[in-house]
Amino acid sequence: MKRELSWKIGGQQGEGVESTDRIFSTALNRLGYYLYGYRHFSSRIKGGHTNNKIRISVDPIRAISDELDILVAFDQESIDLNAGELIEEGVIVADAKFDPVRPEGSTARLFSVPITQLAEELGTSLMKNMVATGASWALLGLPLEILNKAVAEEFSRKGETVVAKNVEAVRRGADYVLQLAGGPLEMFRLAPADGKQKLFMIGNDAIGLGAVAAGCRFMSAYPITPASEIMEYLIKVLPKFGGTVIQTEDEIAAITMAIGANYGGARTLTASAGPGLSLMMEAIGLAGMTETPVVIVDTQRGGPSTGLPTKQEQSDINAMIYGTHGEIPKIVIAPSTVEECFYDTVEAFNLAEIYQCPVILVTDLQLSLGKQSAEPFDFKRVQIERGKLADEIEPREDGSLFKRYELAEDGISPRSLPGQKNGIHHVTGVEHSEDGRPSESAANRQKMMNKRLSKLTKLKMTDPIRADALHEQPDLLLIGMGSTGGTIDEARRRLFAEGITSNHVTIRLLHPFPAEELRPHLARCKRIVVVENNATAQLANLIKMHLPEYAGLLHSELKYNGNPFMPSEIYNACKEMFAWQP
Repeated sequence: MKRELSWKIGGQQGEGVESTDRIFSTALNRLGYYLYGYRHFSSRIKGGHTNNKIRISVDPIRAISDELDILVAFDQESIDLNAGELIEEGVIVADAKFDPVRPEGSTARLFSVPITQLAEELGTSLMKNMVATGASWALLGLPLEILNKAVAEEFSRKGETVVAKNVEAVRRGADYVLQLAGGPLEMFRLAPADGKQKLFMIGNDAIGLGAVAAGCRFMSAYPITPASEIMEYLIKVLPKFGGTVIQTEDEIAAITMAIGANYGGARTLTASAGPGLSLMMEAIGLAGMTETPVVIVDTQRGGPSTGLPTKQEQSDINAMIYGTHGEIPKIVIAPSTVEECFYDTVEAFNLAEIYQCPVILVTDLQLSLGKQSAEPFDFKRVQIERGKLADEIEPREDGSLFKRYELAEDGISPRSLPGQKNGIHHVTGVEHSEDGRPSESAANRQKMMNKRLSKLTKLKMTDPIRADALHEQPDLLLIGMGSTGGTIDEARRRLFAEGITSNHVTIRLLHPFPAEELRPHLARCKRIVVVENNATAQLANLIKMHLPEYAGLLHSELKYNGNPFMPSEIYNACKEMFAWQP
């Protein structure tokens, strides 16, 4: 029995690819399998090639597989573009409607199934996705009743008749392909999973749930790929907790509205991608100057400009850290898993209020939109910390304003909310004195700049780096961020099988940069490889800037064609780089 396999479905956008994947993977999740998904889709509503790939395993996984076992194709383009990934004994299940042709040189078995015809016999071609799902499920030899339950839940809101027809479509697809194959394919029979259902979700949904758990009750945002799912999730959920979401006219309105709500005392979120982040920069500076907490989610995608809206990239690092004019304190956190998306969102809200500054939570498209298995979240870990938010403010006999920007020793001043008794103060984006009144005094300017910039000198964050340091003196140290973590670990396992030892560090705090936490890991290694999805080695350059003594050991492995890294790419790059042979 196989411990894992990969399945992919391809077709035109709007043709049912997404729903086929959703129902297929939901049923597998209920059997207890670990799953990791990748969506390749076009930046249009309908039309253009799209495919969804699911890796299925009895063991935890956090990366896309290099190879493919089963390909379901709704058109010939899907075969031509994806058949190269198939293993020698792989299978293509294709719709007979387009007379599928196996690519020259391919050894995969081709099953031509009248997917569209079987659906039309039930009343509509829309059910071809269920025919395809049934055919896929049958080849794996998995119990059909589990899949039928997932189908019933998907279509229950449309009535019993629709459910029955879709269940029948599943059965017909299963029966037809089993006749062609002579029964379930033993080579694809999966070992039993543990039966424990896991969370199976995208990073964006985990961020939305984390925001609710953190006490966020308002979101202002403008729709943009790949961030929109956060807003869509919170539109459904926040009203249940007395909150709301406002879709603004643009990202400038979104960030300024979020700043205003936070100033008023509400925990507030906004989310966007690179183009929206660019529009927010002046307002982020306002939050820094007025020392107003605000959480901003940046879901990185291919840039610049409109760029590749639906493709993978990690090219906003410099923009997040240095994008605002002038100098302000800000925190940039980069989760690397669905679990971290949840817990780091909670921490982002706490840090924003403790240090009274903007906090940017950064993901990438694969982490934001790629579904993956996760263990249930531990809500007992959620703690709300609001920093120096004043409960009661003593009256001042001289009638002076509240010193909202008091020159505190740690740089963090007491904070009052609008309308709070004895807390009245002035607030402005102009340089100001301790009570917020505008001031152009040179001495005051220097004191205020020092105060603001000193706030983060003793920043405390949970795991600014995450290190897998099994070896005291490894041959290699691999460094990454975001969704590259699981891919790096798979490459490391292959290297280790050939006698090459390696450690792995995921950088989770991009700013302020955790130089001292990273230093001992660099000191133990002979060679260092930084893996990142951009063209200019932005993460590697951060390391060189803060730890210049190790610059000569660093090598960058870059990918910026819109696709995430595959394990084989990192493995091959490491071997080629150091001329190691198996």
